[in-house]
Order: sequence, then C-alpha cells, then structure tokens
Amino acid sequence: MATASTRTVWKGAISFGLVHIPVALYSATAETRPRFNLIDKASMSPVGNKQVSKTTGEAVQREELVKGIEVEDGQYVVLSKEEIRSALPKSTQTIEIEAFVQAGDIPPVYFQKPYYVAPDRKGQKAYLLLRDTLRRTGKAGLARVVISTKQHLATLAPYQDGLALYLLRWADEVRDFPASAMPDAGTAAPTEREMKMAEQLVNDMADAWSPSLFHDEFKQKLNELVQAKAKAGDVATLQPLPGEEVAAPSAEIIDLTELLKRSLKSPATATAPATRASRARAAAANDEAAPLKRAAASKTAAKSRASVKPAPRRKSA
Repeated sequence: MATASTRTVWKGAISFGLVHIPVALYSATAETRPRFNLIDKASMSPVGNKQVSKTTGEAVQREELVKGIEVEDGQYVVLSKEEIRSALPKSTQTIEIEAFVQAGDIPPVYFQKPYYVAPDRKGQKAYLLLRDTLRRTGKAGLARVVISTKQHLATLAPYQDGLALYLLRWADEVRDFPASAMPDAGTAAPTEREMKMAEQLVNDMADAWSPSLFHDEFKQKLNELVQAKAKAGDVATLQPLPGEEVAAPSAEIIDLTELLKRSLKSPATATAPATRASRARAAAANDEAAPLKRAAASKTAAKSRASVKPAPRRKSA
C-alpha cells in the first residue's frame, strides 16, 4: 500500500439529528503511474495545451472563451460565469447524513472515490460511538457533502479502526445492465455436473484477500525501462522556455565544500592582494587628501604643544 496521506483534503463535521462530530478527510488513494509529458522531438521543447478553434485552426485567447451546454444538435445555451456561480451548491462544511441503510445494499457500481474520516479532538467520543454503532447494526450512513464546490452523494461506513467516506455516483450516472448482451438462460444454462466441477475449482483456488501480492505490470516495466535508460546516460535535456534561459553548466564539477576549505587554509584570505584598479583608486584618494592630512597634522601638533605646561622654575637659595 502507498504511504498514508498527511494532507487534509476537507474539514467539517458529520451531522445527523442533533449529533455534530467535527472531522477531517484524508485521501485514501494515490496515483502512482508515471506521467508522460509531451515533448517536441525536433527541438526538445515542452509542448503545452493550447485552445484552438476547430473551425479556423487559430488559437483563442482565454478571455474570449465562454461556456455553453448543447441542448440540441448544434444548438448551445451560453452561460456566464455569474450564472454558473449562482447554480453552485452552498457549502455547509458538513457530511449531512439523511438515512442509514444496510451497508451491503449499495451496489459496487455506485462506489467512486474513498476518503478516510478522522475525528477532531473535540469529537473523538462521538466519533467512536458512531463507528461502533454502525459496526453493530451493519448500517452505513447515506449522506450529501460538498467538496470543492461539487455536491456528492456519499456513504459513511466503518473501515479498519475508523470511518471511511465513499463518494457515490448519482442514480442517473449509472447505466442499466445491457439486457441484450446477456446469454439465453434456456440454451446456455449450465448442468448440475458442470456446476459441481466449477465449485470445486473455485474452492481449490480460494485464498485470503491480499492486494499486495498483485502489481501493475505496466507501471513496473515502465519504471525499470526508465531507470535502465537513465543509468545508461540516455537522458535528454529540455530546452528552456523564452525568458527562462539559464547559463550552460560547466564541464568541470566544482566541489563547493573543498573550495571553502582551501579558502580558509590559504594565507591570502587574511590579506588578499588588491587589484590594480583598487590600488589606483586608493593612490588617487591619498593624493587628493594629502594637503588636508598635512594641514590637520600641523594643527594637531601646534595644539598639542600649546597644551603642554612649562616646568616650574626653581627658586634660588
């Protein structure tokens, strides 16, 4: 399994009746497949997505785009940002449980995305009470929740030592089973002998649930291929985008730590020789300041002589 997420996806509360349990959601899944980036083979430049008119083939600026919904073939209703915003569901930051149903009654095709539900410090006792009650009754909470401006149907059920929230598909998003694709129950029905042999085969292959024994072979082979090519030096450098040019790296690898050690050990560090330019500037400054320095020196000497008192004369006996 992937490492546990420490980033809070959503904060709010579980609400049903007069019960209010502060909780936070954490993602229960992780996307681990390598992501491909589009690159121009000729120039080795990254390729981005660009909005292009399908009629003219020209790029369309972002501020010129509007959103429309097709109502008939080729007929669209255009909606403004304000109109779309007015239809967004109001976020209450609560998982509003509207009913409790048998956990096994929800068909698997409705399940979409799971989240772990963790309690806030203030709601730990109520959280454990709800978890244990759902376990004893075999029930799951059927709720509505708004996440990232989108309203979801969800079910809340015990999982391991806590609770999990499963986002569900709405009823109109789940298709009926294609009856026309089903085999004819009369002509294709299995015999009792075939059923017993199939049951024996299933029992022989029975095992405990252990998802860690299975791996995404495509991801594994792709990672091995990437690592092998990178180790062999088969790595391409992308060209920087305009305005993002950087200096080409030097062929010589510089060890900064070693340079600092050398600098500290070098006697030239304490009394570094001045450059020709700095020596010339210093000499010119001394030449300009020489008369002022001589005047100041003579004035200081005269002042110091005036401040010295003469020694007292001895009286004759």
